[in-house]
Amino acid sequence: MFGEFIRLWRKKTLTAETLELAEKMLSLTREMFFEAVWSLRESDTGQLRIDIYQHDKTINKLERDVRKKVLTHLLITEKSEIVSGLTLANVVTDIERIGDYTKNIADLATLHKALLSGGEFEATITGIEQKVKEFFDLTVKAFPESDADLARQVLNGYKDVSRDSAILTNTLVKGECQCSVSDAVTLALYSRFLKRVAAHLFNVCTSIVNPYHRIGFKEKTKDLI
Repeated sequence: MFGEFIRLWRKKTLTAETLELAEKMLSLTREMFFEAVWSLRESDTGQLRIDIYQHDKTINKLERDVRKKVLTHLLITEKSEIVSGLTLANVVTDIERIGDYTKNIADLATLHKALLSGGEFEATITGIEQKVKEFFDLTVKAFPESDADLARQVLNGYKDVSRDSAILTNTLVKGECQCSVSDAVTLALYSRFLKRVAAHLFNVCTSIVNPYHRIGFKEKTKDLI
């Protein structure tokens, strides 16, 4: 349903601009995320090669702009487009939250400074990172075209990320590791932030495959009919 409205909205000036802003938000958060992960996991200084905090301000402004444009459009159009407007407003809220969690990862890199090694959990944390990066790439492609097949790859993969992140975080909090206190705390927070980023990408993708009332929830088989 939302996919049909995306195609319709692209034919109208105001709504086409609104969709472009949402897509720009998604692209910026992806850039932020990849940079924050690089800074924490590959840099020995915690440096950032782009201004993530300025990016975050830009995303916040874009979110406000999208909301204004959605409201303006709904005030001058027919009631049948209300659901699509509400859906898009939900989507940009999730994208803005991704920016916030990415900023949290950047803060970790600034505080930890030295390259963060996963130690005995390196394979697990690397696996989670790679899945979230994949989710970003899939979502950036799926959202503009409302591609349900790509969106479902995120939905199907999220369960593993959520499980692995929870197990890792619980293990670290219980002190069942050989890490230093600094590394253990940083890894636990990082794992949690990765899970939250993945969760909001999951939410964005549910808007593609689910009716409005099920945004943020897994797809039901009967919803496919």
